[in-house]
Amino acid sequence: MAEKTLDNLFYDTLKDIYYAERKIVKALPKMARGAQSPELKAAFEKHRDETEWQIDQLQQVFDIIGKRAMGKTCDAIEGILAEGDEILEEYEGTDALDAGLIAAAQAVEHYEITRYGTLKRWATLLGHDDAAQLLDGILQQESKTDEDLTALADARANEKAQGAKAA
Repeated sequence: MAEKTLDNLFYDTLKDIYYAERKIVKALPKMARGAQSPELKAAFEKHRDETEWQIDQLQQVFDIIGKRAMGKTCDAIEGILAEGDEILEEYEGTDALDAGLIAAAQAVEHYEITRYGTLKRWATLLGHDDAAQLLDGILQQESKTDEDLTALADARANEKAQGAKAA
């Protein structure tokens, strides 16, 4: 068996996040439909557009490294998105729904932030400076989305959920 290198790890992780982003872009409309507040619906719709842009950026990264753009099943994102589906089902119609959806979305964001931070560092080490720049742009956008979700939670969703009567 051939020796595995950082280059192999970079490519495998890039395939992982590519798969994840493509799954996320399909999940966001469902989350938007489930959200109760207009602000959260709008945030999910905005993030869907950003995710489409991120997929385009990832395709450019694949081009830069001379590899085919393809996904590799990401069990982590599958699990995180399944948890979001559970929240949609179990909390539908309750005051806690938006807080739960925000928490689920932030779990996605935190996963993405770790992946993009790592990929950016590896791209730099491997001499793929153009790829590192693209990955940094995505990383900054993911961090901003996480901050925006926290602001939505703090502005109303968490307080509304706290006031809900326990079932």
